[in-house]
Amino acid sequence: MRLVVGISLIYRGITRLESGPSGLLIVLSVLLIGAGLLLLIGLWTPIAGTLAVVIEALKIFLLPDDTWIYILLGTLSGALVLLGPGRWSVDARLFGWKRIDVRGSSAAQKSHPDTR
Repeated sequence: MRLVVGISLIYRGITRLESGPSGLLIVLSVLLIGAGLLLLIGLWTPIAGTLAVVIEALKIFLLPDDTWIYILLGTLSGALVLLGPGRWSVDARLFGWKRIDVRGSSAAQKSHPDTR
């Protein structure tokens, strides 16, 4: 998912720059390309994903021509923020890959005294 979102953000940022946008859209496009690159390699995934979510939300109001792609890329970027960079990423190499084990519902019921 990180690869698809990163490549999509880079592609859409480059095509927006080629169309000759105004000043604010140039800044947003460059930031999206940067966030896409960071997501692609898995570096600073929470920061890059959050940046992509905020920029895609802004683009919904600034460029109302193609809102569904902005919603899709913003949602996927937000999911990456919540899921993390994954095992094959720079963040995993630098900080270690983290795994959260969720206990099953039967174990939770046995440990809770009010459950019957």
